Amino acid sequence: MSRYDQYDALIFDMDGTLIDSMPGHFGAWQKTASDFGFEVDETWYLTRFGSPTLVTATSVVEEFGLDLDPKVLAARKTEHFVSLLDQSVEVLPFADVARRYAGKKPMAVGTGTLSGLATDMLKKAGLFDLFDVIVGAEHVEAHKPAPDTFLRCAELLNVAPAKCLVFEDAEFGLDAADAAGMDVIDVRVTDVGLD
Repeated sequence: MSRYDQYDALIFDMDGTLIDSMPGHFGAWQKTASDFGFEVDETWYLTRFGSPTLVTATSVVEEFGLDLDPKVLAARKTEHFVSLLDQSVEVLPFADVARRYAGKKPMAVGTGTLSGLATDMLKKAGLFDLFDVIVGAEHVEAHKPAPDTFLRCAELLNVAPAKCLVFEDAEFGLDAADAAGMDVIDVRVTDVGLD
């Protein structure tokens, strides 16, 4: 019996948990920075990875003193990311958990990415059809570390939060799951454990 069998629903973060698109996101931010006359490096990006694009864009406008609407910056970054999508999606080991339980347990993706882009990425990775629900950045007012994303997943799956297990790779996502009253697996330090 798997350690996952005791839960009524499984909720997955996307980036860093199911797929790795960090090179594509970083490349998109580099192109965006070049477009608007500022520079970013990998160290800068690693402090923001997993944050919704608009949240990062807002912080960029403040940090670099840009006279620019963050929505314009976010839109340009998204355009660049979409252009890089073909070469920027790698399926990660915890996708095997989703494959194992597809059709057996309700499952959701709770991500800081806009749902349309998340759908495209999951389709590109061959994972989209495994999930019943995708909750993206536009579906909640408060993003991780607030619990809203995961609570919305539970609501749409019609499963009590305490009966949900979350899979995450970022501190603010772990905090969000905890705040939602859900058990959480930190995929950075845990084996898939399907045997």
